Amino acid sequence: MILRVDNLHVQYGAIAALRGVSINVERGRIVTLIGANGAGKTTLMRAIMGLAQSRRGALEYFPSDGQVGGPAIDLMRVETHEVVRHGVVLVPEGRGIFANMTVDDNLRLGAYLRDDRDAVEADRAYVLSLFPRLGERLQQSAGTLSGGEQQMLAIGRGLMARPKLLLLDEPSLGLAPLLVRQIFETIVQINANGTTILLVEQNAHMALQVAQYVYCLETGTIALEGPAAELAEREEVKSAYLGG
Repeated sequence: MILRVDNLHVQYGAIAALRGVSINVERGRIVTLIGANGAGKTTLMRAIMGLAQSRRGALEYFPSDGQVGGPAIDLMRVETHEVVRHGVVLVPEGRGIFANMTVDDNLRLGAYLRDDRDAVEADRAYVLSLFPRLGERLQQSAGTLSGGEQQMLAIGRGLMARPKLLLLDEPSLGLAPLLVRQIFETIVQINANGTTILLVEQNAHMALQVAQYVYCLETGTIALEGPAAELAEREEVKSAYLGG
């Protein structure tokens, strides 16, 4: 296990965005969260990163052996930049790139907490091998990229922090079907190369294809959970998320 979320509550003023959410993310897996808009998916990602302030419950991150009872970091007590330093990185919904900066500067900004220069250069080369289009546009302003290229840049920038756990929030949002498939193929490759992934995705068809385990969020609570292959065959999942 790399992440344990237990009985997590998040409040926005009088609104309860998460109500007792519990999930486990096993090391080496792709775990996905599916659910309608407003279900609490992005709130959960923000809470893990320390960006949702009114929280109670438990958020435990296991950076090394991953065993419950072993060395854990209490993410409730860690500032966001330290969460990143420990190896948990969020690629946010909407990409959040710096439009006036070059592609290369955006990538290097992802490594701003690192001082291992040679390893940073190696990771930059790795990112460019995953996304060759970025290598063709390194000196181009990020704001001039297509939507798909901006998503590649956002994921690449996240990888530059060398995450052990990568949080991806709606990576397919607004992309054409061909680009969606390319992005998901790359997500599978990133996972195969050793990065654990927690994925928020409204495209349930694609999410269920790439994930090993799925949590279904409804109005701030976990409604269903289980292995992706099993949930994909359940009638309530088909009707709610897969169009019948």
